[in-house]
Amino acid sequence: MGAATAPAGAASPGPHAALEAQIDQWRGYVRRREAISAADVDEMEDHLRERVEDLRATGLDDDEAFLVAVKRMGTLDDLSREFAQEHSERLWKQLVLVGQQPGRTRSWRELAVVLGLAVAVGVTVKVATVLLPWETVGLNVGLLVLPFLTAYLAWKRQVTLRVVGALVVPFVVLGVVLNVYPFAPTDATFVLAALAAPVTLWSVVGLAYVGGRWRSDARRMDFVRFTGELAVYYTLIALGGAVLLGLTIGVFSLAGVDLEPYLDTWILTLCVPAALIVAAWLVEAKQNVVENIAPVLTRVFTPLTLVMLLAAFVVLATAGNLAAVDRELLILMDAILVLVLCLLLYSVSARDPLAPGSFFDGLLVVLVGAALAVDAVALTAMLTRIAEFGVSPNKAAALGLNLLLLVHLAWSAVLATAFLRGRRPFADLVAWQTRFLPVYAVWAAVVALVFPPVFGFA
Repeated sequence: MGAATAPAGAASPGPHAALEAQIDQWRGYVRRREAISAADVDEMEDHLRERVEDLRATGLDDDEAFLVAVKRMGTLDDLSREFAQEHSERLWKQLVLVGQQPGRTRSWRELAVVLGLAVAVGVTVKVATVLLPWETVGLNVGLLVLPFLTAYLAWKRQVTLRVVGALVVPFVVLGVVLNVYPFAPTDATFVLAALAAPVTLWSVVGLAYVGGRWRSDARRMDFVRFTGELAVYYTLIALGGAVLLGLTIGVFSLAGVDLEPYLDTWILTLCVPAALIVAAWLVEAKQNVVENIAPVLTRVFTPLTLVMLLAAFVVLATAGNLAAVDRELLILMDAILVLVLCLLLYSVSARDPLAPGSFFDGLLVVLVGAALAVDAVALTAMLTRIAEFGVSPNKAAALGLNLLLLVHLAWSAVLATAFLRGRRPFADLVAWQTRFLPVYAVWAAVVALVFPPVFGFA
């Protein structure tokens, strides 16, 4: 059969080097299954090469032939089907994006929509700050900003009317309930509702992003990636805007014009929410670039966060009486645990699901293990404080969040360890992340809507 029946790995580099690399990747994926012998792998590879050769003879190029061959083999055995499901999306990106320019200008229509929504959200927030007390603006900040981001993503995905209805209802319900509740600005439930409402509404943004395909693990993971990259772009825009604003104020001050009185009342009020829409557009515009900065960021911050976690564990473990642990310290521990969760999600979203386990994967397991240790100590401290001082809205909300983090991180550690040992596919770890995320949105909705009346708006 010539090249098509060459022994595994025997093909020499040449015009089909990319095809050989894909076959090597497929072979590595199959060999990670302990139940499959080397002889079986060789036989499966021979079948794959035969199919690829036949398809190439019909006029398909290497990438197209490989994709179709793996898909057809997937109808014969579960292993090839699993590989095809994990591999095809990335390969289709390579096929579809051939010849496209990464820096290609977006359509004027989309740019007009983005600029219109950016201006609209800035004006909306400005009008709200003029007409409403600052406390009310803070309570409704998610309701003032996120509908515009949701509208952009829904327009971009061309969602159905049914999905539009599903997007509108949560905003209406939260808007009515939060503004009907008899809050006082000093109430703990007021602060909790103001913090939890945007988290709940962010899940609605996710629904718009996935275009209504909320049951798709792949689309949910895309939204995780979108969230991380949006945070990066928004931070970069904020830093660049701060530098530009500082230079502008300096130039105007030399001319005898003081812009500082307008800084809070106009410039920041208009630009800060508008930058969110622009950042989302930049993330969407970058989708035609396969590479991203996620792997770099996760590899930089994972070891740094691990060191911080170990230091936090030492501080908590040596604190003595856990009931006397400062409340601010426990809040800081929760913030660190949420950071670990974000790193885990971002790492999983940025990783090639077909690549074998690496040192960095082991480091991530150590990070999650350290987070579990910190979470266990923090939970013990919280339960001790509740037993001694009684339950409060803040304690109940923090306890619930820590329990969710404990479950999420613990099973993530189990799945990641099983993957490193070759007992579970990486897809199981991905699926666990995406399927547990809605639980956080539900808990945030409970904190925002149920806690205030349960605790008497205290």
